[in-house]
Amino acid sequence: MRLVTLAVCAVLGFPALAAPQRVYEGSEAAALRCANMMALTGVTLGRAGLMTSEEKDILVGISILILERHVSGSWPEKKRAMEIMRDRRDVDATLEDYQRNAPGCLKRFPIN
Repeated sequence: MRLVTLAVCAVLGFPALAAPQRVYEGSEAAALRCANMMALTGVTLGRAGLMTSEEKDILVGISILILERHVSGSWPEKKRAMEIMRDRRDVDATLEDYQRNAPGCLKRFPIN
């Protein structure tokens, strides 16, 4: 019976039984912000026709490499953190962030 209860709660998302959410701080939080900035900029400019598909893929690839090399945790944890980061900032703020901080992100979080 306990197994059935846990399965039902998992499907329904019962918060008391949900896994605790990972919290990123410091350098890892900054890396997440950079990764989010790169990916969202690529996707947004690509959709607007202001960036080629290849350029968008490069920015998304950079985002993945930053996550792989500079952020700990599982991919589901990283993905959830990226979703939270994306939802906290609007597109305009992210694009402005890209213009100001993209070179600094690559220096601080090298991918080579």
